[in-house]
Amino acid sequence: MNRDLSEPTPIRQQPALEKKGLTSAQAERLLASYGENRLKSGKKVKALPIFVSQFRDALVMILLISTAASIFMGELVEAISIAVIVLANAIMGFIQEFKTEKTLETLKQMSAPMAKVYRNGELVRLETEKLVPGDVIEIEAGDRIPADAILLESVSLQTDESVLTGESVPVHKQENSSATLENKLNQPYLVYMGTTVTKGHGKAQIISTGMSTQMGKIAHMLSEIKEDLTPLQNKLNELGKLIGIGCLAVSAIVAVAGLLRGEPLMQMIITGVSLAVAAVPEGLPAIVTISLALAVKRMIRRKALIRKLHAVETLGCTGVICSDKTGTLTENKMTVQQLITFNQSVEISHDNQFIEQGVPIKPTSNPTYKRILEICVLCNNAQLQHSHQKGKSGWKAVGEPTETALLLAAAKAGITSESLKTEYVRMEEIPFDSTRKCMSVIVKDKAGREWIFTKGAYDVILEKSSRIQQGNTAAMITPADKKRLEQQNNKMAGSGMRVLGFAYAPVSGTPQEKNLIFLGLSGMMDPPRKEAKQAVITCRKAGVKTVMITGDHKLTACAIAKQIGIYQKGDLCLTGRELEKMSDQDLDHVVQKVTVFARVSPSHKLKIVRSLKRKGNVIAMTGDGVNDAPAIKEANIGVSMGITGSDVTKQAADVILLDDNFSTLVAAIEEGRVIYQNIRKFIRYLLSCNIGEVLTMFAGMLMGMPVPLLPMQILLVNLVTDGLPAISLGLDPAEKDVMKQRPRHPEESIFAHGLVYTIIFRGVLIGLTTLTVFITMFRMTLSVDAARTGAFFTLVLTQLIHVFECKSETKSIFSIPLFNNMKLVGSVLISAIIVLLAIYLPQCNLLFRTVPLSGIQLLLCFGISMVVPICNAIFLAVKKSFHKKDMLIATPEQAE
Repeated sequence: MNRDLSEPTPIRQQPALEKKGLTSAQAERLLASYGENRLKSGKKVKALPIFVSQFRDALVMILLISTAASIFMGELVEAISIAVIVLANAIMGFIQEFKTEKTLETLKQMSAPMAKVYRNGELVRLETEKLVPGDVIEIEAGDRIPADAILLESVSLQTDESVLTGESVPVHKQENSSATLENKLNQPYLVYMGTTVTKGHGKAQIISTGMSTQMGKIAHMLSEIKEDLTPLQNKLNELGKLIGIGCLAVSAIVAVAGLLRGEPLMQMIITGVSLAVAAVPEGLPAIVTISLALAVKRMIRRKALIRKLHAVETLGCTGVICSDKTGTLTENKMTVQQLITFNQSVEISHDNQFIEQGVPIKPTSNPTYKRILEICVLCNNAQLQHSHQKGKSGWKAVGEPTETALLLAAAKAGITSESLKTEYVRMEEIPFDSTRKCMSVIVKDKAGREWIFTKGAYDVILEKSSRIQQGNTAAMITPADKKRLEQQNNKMAGSGMRVLGFAYAPVSGTPQEKNLIFLGLSGMMDPPRKEAKQAVITCRKAGVKTVMITGDHKLTACAIAKQIGIYQKGDLCLTGRELEKMSDQDLDHVVQKVTVFARVSPSHKLKIVRSLKRKGNVIAMTGDGVNDAPAIKEANIGVSMGITGSDVTKQAADVILLDDNFSTLVAAIEEGRVIYQNIRKFIRYLLSCNIGEVLTMFAGMLMGMPVPLLPMQILLVNLVTDGLPAISLGLDPAEKDVMKQRPRHPEESIFAHGLVYTIIFRGVLIGLTTLTVFITMFRMTLSVDAARTGAFFTLVLTQLIHVFECKSETKSIFSIPLFNNMKLVGSVLISAIIVLLAIYLPQCNLLFRTVPLSGIQLLLCFGISMVVPICNAIFLAVKKSFHKKDMLIATPEQAE
């Protein structure tokens, strides 16, 4: 018979407790009052609104109007072409962005589906959604906490709270009957929804459920954060508005000019609208989308997965990386780095060697080192296992991170539980608790003698010791010994290590943790990733600041930050408590000087990111835990770890690092800069070409000449020049100095650094060149068709030459590496072949109203088309020489 899971499932009859929990009637009343114990889901994003949103861009709206205008004028071919381009652009954007925000749903799944709870004095298994404040639950190792609760009983209880706090070390928990019911993070007597019990067991009374829990507060933060438009989206909207104004101006000027010449009103309106349609670069939105999509594919090859298309470009203007420490800058794996005894010190290298004064040693030959490592194995509940990876055999440990680190350190010296089987038998354990801050075991050696082995907090172990090991003997501890050990402890703690003390004593009578013989210290840490330091250096060269945000202790955080190169002389380090005392204005005043934030909570991270954004920074926030999700979503670019990152973090992020490698983020930033440079290149190219086309038509009409180009010829020009060449230009490789420039300001115009003048100037030259060929050939042949064919060929030729000029904003076509982008070369050849077919293929002559050109006419077109790039090369050379002269003049003055 299948039991309904919504009904409590009895486990066993429980004898009378101090607190028996709630009755079913009480629970029902509280459930009606507080609601179900689950996280609220946000509004689900549906497919249709995402698709419709693709048409809200200003430039796309202009294209839709252009389509309607083309239909009105009877230009169905042009209307269909524009409509297909707009639809293709919308479909591509939709495919990339149709990944609905499931962050809150994932948070909801993080609560355990079932929990052990006391109802009517009986321990039952119940769905977590039915839990209410006041319920008493039972928890043990491996359980996920179903709600925030205060401990009533605790036996060696430890929980992993890294998803909330970012701290990699499990937290020791204890009951506290006098504790208040205020629900705060980092409380030793509270356990929190979504965290996991790593050791021990206990009972707890629920104090908060659902959205009132600490996990619920994170969910609430996520639901309140609104996503801003990326810098590129803002710039394209700005560009769309400028083009719209330009189109209206062109239409008005042509209509007025025609009316003044006595032309019919309707004909002038149609002519004006035709020119306005010609002025719109209909390929621009599609090319931007295609270029971003291709960049996404390149980033995947570099182990960076882009979830949101426009995030590619935003990466390029990142000025600050706010990085979580654990698992992002570090390996998220505790490792013993050093052992210190009375007068000796040994370091454990990355290649598992024990180094004393620069010389490798065998630690088992030193009795003190050997005894410390024996305690590491025997006073330990982790398990050591053989591992085989990539053909190599080794060890891996399963258990609490500190204990696994000690176990692996001993294994590196050849000391394991297997090797000690014949030496010792473990008889009894005095488990760790947060009051004693130590753990002891009673062992019997092969001679039948009993010993107490103890490990724990350095100061606690030293306090319990009366003697200190010196070689093969033990001497009384002197004040000088304690001072020296204190200095060693402070030195290791200051370098980011977690310090443990080790001691032992023979047992006579009842085992007691006193009058122990102090052996020495171990220093362990979560080591920095090997590639993180170089990545930080690269960021600094690129003008990108790296900030560490962590839940770890201030000393540990600063020590790790110094090793990686984040924290330098003159930088500030703030803690969560200091942040709480600061107003937003106070934080804004110092935030640019801070490189390390320690002991912070999710709300602190949000405060930091918002402060940095108020100072005008573009922020990339990295992380892997649930606690990072709100700040990741608030940042301009949210970056999650692909391997260690939680589902919540991944779905709140814009970028996922598939290899959890900090340097991959730097590569993604480089790719973002490259794509922005390339977007500027093809915007320059497309607008220059469209200005040239409009000027050719506009000036020809004002001069009273026949229309220089027919609508079908203009359409073909747009198809062969705005298509493949522009897309290929978006694939241009990175320039050598791309990561030696400071990040651009997010408010910087896409036309900054004189690009708008370059576009207008080059567009005017394209138009004048085309008109010159049209007038010259008309006078030579007295044939409008021949003149139009020459103008058509020249317009395409000047644009295909100009596409190579757009590869650089500072170099001429004669100094640019023309063949480092073979896709561009291929695209230009294809476009040239299409144009020649349109001129020399008889069927195309009928369709496009063209005529074959003679050799002399082709040479005329080539000669006039090359005048502009030659003049441009001379202009840049003169400009460069003046720049060098200014530098030579300035140098002596600067030296003085």
